[in-house]
Amino acid sequence: MSFGWEPLPVKIFRFDHKEGSRYVGGPLGLSPDDFPNETGPAVEELTIHSHAGTHLDAPWHFGPTVAGQPAKTIDEIPLEWCYGDGVVIDVRHRKGGEYITLDDVKNGLKKINYQLKPADIVLIMTGGDKRWEFSDYPNASPGMSAEATEWILDQGVKVIGIDGFGFDRPFKKMAEDFKKGVKDALWPSHHDVGRRKEYCHIEKMANLDRIPRPYGFKVACFPVKISKAGAGWCRAVAIIEE
Repeated sequence: MSFGWEPLPVKIFRFDHKEGSRYVGGPLGLSPDDFPNETGPAVEELTIHSHAGTHLDAPWHFGPTVAGQPAKTIDEIPLEWCYGDGVVIDVRHRKGGEYITLDDVKNGLKKINYQLKPADIVLIMTGGDKRWEFSDYPNASPGMSAEATEWILDQGVKVIGIDGFGFDRPFKKMAEDFKKGVKDALWPSHHDVGRRKEYCHIEKMANLDRIPRPYGFKVACFPVKISKAGAGWCRAVAIIEE
């Protein structure tokens, strides 16, 4: 089984309970008859890219060093970075392929009367997740400008999330601009900011519009620890206390 709307395809092969008795029992010299009703445990085999689905990008993904020091891989990310006060910045006025500017970020914060503080987890709402099951999903969202990303980090933030396919603008748009002579068009938040300032970002988030308030909630986004990897899957959760 594969998921066609994921540009980095995920494949899942499912062993049902009948097959599970052979899958688990065979290497142990057991037959299906040895299991109750010839049924064993159901299991799955997955082929998956580290950047498939909602995932946390580590500094190592951006480059080998940050400010001259070795970049952290996903298994080295401090857990305290991945749990904190959340704030949603609404930039849904931006179209696919456009930059999310510093003014967009500042105006979004002004609208909700919020000032960023160290260790906040900032969530950028583009609305791109609503195109998840459509072929235009990779190109449906705007992307962060280097200036906007750097300003957020300068407030003491370590994790920024976005509900689009990527954190920067769509790959196709960046490549088009680069070929036109815009030399800093390629992954500015990844390769410019991320190699100078240590941070993580979450890509392919969803349902930020379902969080009932723009701040006053917690975010948990702990990544799966993959040894020496540049990213790890995470189940990002907003925790709202009544």
